[in-house]
Amino acid sequence: MRALREHQMSADDTFLKRVWPGVKRAVLWLIAQDGDKDGVLEGAQHNTLDTDWYGPVAWLSGLYLAALQAAAALADEMRDRTFAQKCRDILQRGQKRMVAELFNGEYFYNKVDARHLDAVNSGTGCEVDQVMGQSWAFQVGLPRVLPEKETRTALRSLWRYNFSPDVGPYRERNKPGRWYAVAGEAGLLMCTFPRKDWDYEKAKGGAGKGAWAAMYFNECMNGFEYQAAGHMIWEGMAQEGLAVARAVHDRYHAAKRNPWNEVECGDHYARSMASYGVFLAACGFEYSGPKGLIGFAPRLTPEDFRAPFTVAEGWGTYSQKAEGKGRRSVIAMKWGQLKVRELALAVAKAPVAGVTVAHAGRAVAAAHRLEDGRLTVTLSEPVLVTPGQNLEIIVS
Repeated sequence: MRALREHQMSADDTFLKRVWPGVKRAVLWLIAQDGDKDGVLEGAQHNTLDTDWYGPVAWLSGLYLAALQAAAALADEMRDRTFAQKCRDILQRGQKRMVAELFNGEYFYNKVDARHLDAVNSGTGCEVDQVMGQSWAFQVGLPRVLPEKETRTALRSLWRYNFSPDVGPYRERNKPGRWYAVAGEAGLLMCTFPRKDWDYEKAKGGAGKGAWAAMYFNECMNGFEYQAAGHMIWEGMAQEGLAVARAVHDRYHAAKRNPWNEVECGDHYARSMASYGVFLAACGFEYSGPKGLIGFAPRLTPEDFRAPFTVAEGWGTYSQKAEGKGRRSVIAMKWGQLKVRELALAVAKAPVAGVTVAHAGRAVAAAHRLEDGRLTVTLSEPVLVTPGQNLEIIVS
């Protein structure tokens, strides 16, 4: 997924051609860990929580599915149709199994491997990253990895079970872990245990050498919170997502802590940069430099929206404003340049009567199609937007 992101943020396919052999080898190695090729990993799964987890783990297999989706998209661009189909076949099997076996009606969970009861595992706990694969997929414009209904239900469960306007009472009863959020502060907890069949003591896996890592479940870690917050916004839960992001912001108010150093495992911890994902979600930003595609689907005040964006060769501002029964959108470059062949915009009404496009004041011939609230505008020929030469789209 990171390879796909960097490819999209490039002006052409030079980067992809250079890294594709290594990307493909990495994905093939990952597929090899899925012995029965059913789209769900079950063996030793080392992860950022510092120990090996075992059994079908929702958040790790969800990331696996998203990686397969990204690999298939890259394979399409490299015209490697056989590999693309291999990835999609496993993806489809995994999507079905994830819902059938790892969704309990409220959220996605993990099945513990009876052969590794000594390993840390959140089990039937409500874990913060359970649908992270779908969050990643949104950021790079991929088709859905996890189904909309179940994913939104899982996010609502995170809001219900894991977010607290005051984490103090919870931490008073669950003391292991670091105090990134203290009494009186809000936060989204890493994992809670709303079901009677699993709890923190079981999640530790006994007294094994990795038991210490279970302390993470009781913490509020900024990068994980931002990931979930951004995903909530992508899925239409803007108020909840903004509340989670605001909780982190308030904890690092300058009157209390350094607002430029959102500590996680150490000072200036990189995972807190997941906050940028919240911004992308609020903008509904979509971009591919090699394809000449740029898109916006604002989740906040779409009737009057303005935000900056960065692209392969520059940066600028996007704005849209309702005008009568229509809307005017403007892409204004502030530095560098932007090649545009296709635009993707969210529209609230259907049908669309007409679309007009102008570049630097001159009309540009374009075709458009509307599908599920997404308006795709294809220019008759690419345009190069530079400072002072805005691209304007009027939808009526």
